[in-house]
Amino acid sequence: NGQAPRIHTAGVSGVEELELGPGTVFEIGSITKVFTTTLLADMAARGEVKLDDPVSKYLPPNVRVPSRGGRQITLLDLATQTSGLPRLPGNLRPASAANPYVDYTVENLYSFLTSYELTRAPGERYEYSNLGIGLLGHALALRAGVSYEALLQERVLSPLGMRDTRIVLTPGMQSRLATGFNAMGEPVSMWEFSSLAAAGALRSTIADMLKFLSANLDSAHGPLGAVMATARRARQQSDRPGNSIGLAWNIVDLFGTKVTWHNGGTGGYRAFIGLDEPRGRGVVILTNSTISPDDIGFHLLEPRVPRDLPAKPPP
Repeated sequence: NGQAPRIHTAGVSGVEELELGPGTVFEIGSITKVFTTTLLADMAARGEVKLDDPVSKYLPPNVRVPSRGGRQITLLDLATQTSGLPRLPGNLRPASAANPYVDYTVENLYSFLTSYELTRAPGERYEYSNLGIGLLGHALALRAGVSYEALLQERVLSPLGMRDTRIVLTPGMQSRLATGFNAMGEPVSMWEFSSLAAAGALRSTIADMLKFLSANLDSAHGPLGAVMATARRARQQSDRPGNSIGLAWNIVDLFGTKVTWHNGGTGGYRAFIGLDEPRGRGVVILTNSTISPDDIGFHLLEPRVPRDLPAKPPP
């Protein structure tokens, strides 16, 4: 709405009692997914991919991608969480629950896809899938011939001036990293990702996330305005009545207020981003604990939404 963003911080980072601030680094977990789908929308706008392309088109020819009833899994199916793939691959067996994705390799991913049988046709029904968005980002990176992080940095992060949003931390980001804490208040290690990075591997700051928020609220200007608007457009019903999904973005009506949002969580962090597009405002919340801030985010966007909503596991 043209007003300068307001930044509120509370608590300490856990690193020598360093106070939290706009440049403090947090894991943002599954909010990574809307960066992945922004990348998809950009590549589609450039004609590099089509939303209705089967994902198998961008994978090695020896990888069998499951299909059902003659219907192949498309990039759009992956982006709208309607691929028919499960939330997690059945062969995800981490050596440590404290870092569940670090040892899940591309070979593991291809092995699961080759052996899995869909229980319903792609596009038939919404089912949240870390596997699906992880596969989407992997396929886009193969199409571009660079790593997922390099592609994201070139197409999304650099154009938006997001210098503190990365998977691999720069030395400066490492020095400003907030320690994550589990439900018992104990410090925990960060999560590392291998083949499924596009589902939840990004780390960022409030300052950077406000740049992403502002770019999404201003579709008429900026290097990615129109692309971001495409990603946020409702395309499919989600798992709750009246709710829909764009390219990974959740869309819900709260007392007449249209809120477009996503959340995220890793072993010691929780995050929320929400947009009230008609009124040109939004909110980002990053925390270094496992207490979900979703209720605060929704309440800030629509005060009639109560605080302390019933707990729900983060994506």
